[in-house]
Amino acid sequence: MRYLSTRDASKAVSAAQAIVSGLSPEGGLFVPESFPSIGLEEIQRLSTLPYQARAERILSAYLSDFTAEELHDCAAAAYEPARFGGAPAPLKAVGDLHVLELWHGPTHAFKDMALQMLPHLMVRSMEKTGLSRRVFILVATSGDTGKAALEGFCNVEGTQVGVFFPKDGVSPSQRLQMLTQEGSNMHVCAVEGNFDDAQTGVKRLFADADLAAEMEAKGYALSSANSINFGRLVPQIVYYFSAYADLLAEGRVRAGEPVNFCVPTGNFGNILAGYYAKRMGLPVGRLICASNRNNILFDFIQGGLYDTDRPFHKTSSPSMDILVSSNLERLLFELCGRKDQTVRQWMAALKSEGAYRVDEATLAALQADFSAGWADEARAAAAIGACFAEHGYTLDPHTAVAYAVAKAYRASTGDDTPLVVVSTASPYKFSRDVLAALRGPEAVDGLDEFACADALEAASGLPMPESLKCLREKPLLHRRECAPEGMRAVVEAWAG
Repeated sequence: MRYLSTRDASKAVSAAQAIVSGLSPEGGLFVPESFPSIGLEEIQRLSTLPYQARAERILSAYLSDFTAEELHDCAAAAYEPARFGGAPAPLKAVGDLHVLELWHGPTHAFKDMALQMLPHLMVRSMEKTGLSRRVFILVATSGDTGKAALEGFCNVEGTQVGVFFPKDGVSPSQRLQMLTQEGSNMHVCAVEGNFDDAQTGVKRLFADADLAAEMEAKGYALSSANSINFGRLVPQIVYYFSAYADLLAEGRVRAGEPVNFCVPTGNFGNILAGYYAKRMGLPVGRLICASNRNNILFDFIQGGLYDTDRPFHKTSSPSMDILVSSNLERLLFELCGRKDQTVRQWMAALKSEGAYRVDEATLAALQADFSAGWADEARAAAAIGACFAEHGYTLDPHTAVAYAVAKAYRASTGDDTPLVVVSTASPYKFSRDVLAALRGPEAVDGLDEFACADALEAASGLPMPESLKCLREKPLLHRRECAPEGMRAVVEAWAG
């Protein structure tokens, strides 16, 4: 399997090269030259296997320059039961819906599903490409990717990791998880502005030829752990197959019966993995894109105009507070018939004008697979309260957005296809908002984040993860802050 750039399909690289590079030199994202096929009989066989074996099979379809033994070792190390407290991606029945819990990893967010795997793929990719330099991994995070990348790459030989997060755009728990991160190769910096400012800044660093030369002189090659890196995206495909396999194993669907997925969506990598799974043969019906008040994706799916000229809202679901969804570029490449020139034009318009509009054929292809909905903070809070009252199940604010959208989708369409809500974070990463939704705004008056967490544990009966409990005892190790235009100087300082 070779990989093409969304902005220059004439050049093909190996999987290992795509993983090490992260981005193509002209700014495009790497995509597979074709979609491998997983037949229904094989999906049925997956239902009898543990998650690690399911991961090996899906990864092998894309990472053809990795041996079976290498993929086995990667999957065994990444999804070790002790790291996830058991099964990495359990599926729970919640009323007439199913909830796919992706937050049982070490940082209690769905990013662990990929970022426990990526370091193993990265190290082997460096060996396969003969890279003698160290890799300096740059990450922009809206809250969860940063900590997951830090955790995954902590003290991994031959790597340095630099994380940029929006100074006032993450939850207190997310912030503390990053600022208390130990490790000799760890670097963290708060950026003035929102996530789009941090993400645009990191993309600008990757496009800076002078910085690349300077880093090379210092013995580093730049790479990424964001979902723009295909090595981050491919492990996410696994849990869609795993969810379907679990539904089969438990007799909740018949083989070949379609399943809908409702996904809380920010940078579009999570839901894109579901689209890739569908292209591979997984019986996926509708992919329902759930947005919060930053509902640019809802508007785009409804009408084909992607327009960033709109207010930016800080919400209770900060990992979705995004106006430039990078992974959408990969989907556009497929929907427009893999016309790299067309994608280049759209991305150039986005950069210069802040907007682009797709043609009618591309919009029709988009709407053939995707539906969309959005929920503001009041609806998300109501969903948290209703779900707990009716089912005794506690949602985090991001999953609550998807839960509300899923309920609204069913009510408006009458579509009774089995529906999986993709759950992306532990409620304890957003204790204040979840507690307020369960017990009323007055319940959090005068409480700090840790007191809110203690009260949430008492109210919900859901045990608080020990690694989040101990944050209150950890010292702050990273205090650097910068404006977006100062990010290059920060990277230069980190590199020494």
